[in-house]
Amino acid sequence: MTAPDNPVIRVLLADDHALVRRGVRLILDREPDLEVVAEAGDGAEAIDLARTHDVDLAVLDIAMPRMTGLQAARELVALKPGVRVLMLTMHDNEQYFFQALKAGASGYVLKSVADRDLVAACRAAMRDEPFLYPGAVTALIRHYLDRVRHGEEVPDQVLTAREEEVLKLVAEGHSSKEIAEMLFISIKTVHRHRANLLHKLGLRDRLELTRYAIRVGLIEA
Repeated sequence: MTAPDNPVIRVLLADDHALVRRGVRLILDREPDLEVVAEAGDGAEAIDLARTHDVDLAVLDIAMPRMTGLQAARELVALKPGVRVLMLTMHDNEQYFFQALKAGASGYVLKSVADRDLVAACRAAMRDEPFLYPGAVTALIRHYLDRVRHGEEVPDQVLTAREEEVLKLVAEGHSSKEIAEMLFISIKTVHRHRANLLHKLGLRDRLELTRYAIRVGLIEA
């Protein structure tokens, strides 16, 4: 039994190998907070099932016929922005890994260690936390260092100082009118800054902005 405040995570599973699906399903269904509610044999079928089923999380194989997991991830994120996506793959491959991140995936799990990592990855995705296997962390660090070494600009901060000010005030619960008055800018400018914040941070609304502000220490919970 799961607690009322810990609802079951409804999972859409897509892999073109029935044997793999069966194995992954066994891993997930033995957890009280995870339930596979739909299975697909390729990316296109996964999108169709996402339209007809209530799902919280999609676990997608990268390499599938008709539509790959990467293509399906992009479609799924556009179709249902609230759905989290995990990529499941046999490829310990940096190129696939970075493509998965660009496609909107929250995590990248190797099939070879799925029995160890998959459940933790599912729960991390639902907490809006990325899940990366150790090799992926190394790849990210190496990618960052390569960019620095080649003189590419790697910003210390994602946000401008003004955007940070607006974010803090939004998170503290001030209205656009109040923020405009406090910063001596127009309401239209406040709205533009807020839209930029949502776009840059990949967030959807005030609640998510507030959570982000707490996480980075701009305000206290």
